[in-house]
Amino acid sequence: MLRRFSRGAVDRAPAEIAPSRHLIDLRAVVKDYLTDAGSFRALHGANLQVDAGEFIAVVGKSGCGKSTLMNMMTGIDRATAGDVWVAGTHLNHLSEGQTAVWRGRAVGVIFQFFQLLPTLTVAENVMLPMDFGGLWTPKEREERAMALLEQVEMVDQADKLPSATSGGQQQRVAIARALANDPPILVADEPTGNLDSATAEAVIRLFDGLVAAGKTIVMVTHDREIAAHARRTVHMVDGHLLDGMLPDEPAPGGLASAGPAAPAVSAGPAVSAGPAAAFDPPGAARA
Repeated sequence: MLRRFSRGAVDRAPAEIAPSRHLIDLRAVVKDYLTDAGSFRALHGANLQVDAGEFIAVVGKSGCGKSTLMNMMTGIDRATAGDVWVAGTHLNHLSEGQTAVWRGRAVGVIFQFFQLLPTLTVAENVMLPMDFGGLWTPKEREERAMALLEQVEMVDQADKLPSATSGGQQQRVAIARALANDPPILVADEPTGNLDSATAEAVIRLFDGLVAAGKTIVMVTHDREIAAHARRTVHMVDGHLLDGMLPDEPAPGGLASAGPAAPAVSAGPAVSAGPAAAFDPPGAARA
């Protein structure tokens, strides 16, 4: 049984933290949990830099810390120590409420088990983040949801409940929902883990198209064949991120740098509502 330490990150004033030029920048991030057997360190000083337009895979065995890393960059959990910059915002000093508002605008999360609400239709599931975020009018939300469902080839299933669709179709709906508020970043946790190989390939092709349209995707997976489709791969072993630095970055603590990203693959256009700006929470200090 795991019990989290306090969500408060390392106690440093925001003014001491240099802002990042990367879309995602994790600096010496540590995450500790308190277990019945004592303290357990899930992340050991992770450094990861991701620039806009990248498609990267974080690869490792189950229990190596991949999902913990994902929780750091999405603000679902908070670092014990280190700094987390995502989409122009320093997450360490946001409150729970501010983090929720920021996440709704900056990051779309795609889960392995889809996490669609069973009592809502496919279209209603896609509209839900827009409703929570207070974005667009009700009519515009419906129009946008249908456009996103068309993009993922699910518009003909819009009025069905999730239970009336296949696993691959539900994952497509989950991708459309993640795109609902037009976030610059998509973070996918084992997005093909419950899919057959043909459906998994279709999801990866969809990711390629989204990257070509300007999105940034971080995909967490244990499947090396799926990871090979990404433009850059970083590896996790027992809470250590081995190669998260970009080629032009100095590598703290002797970390190896990852190789250069492959050129983008062209694909069809994605629905967009314009670029997302850095989140400035009311009353929150910015570095």
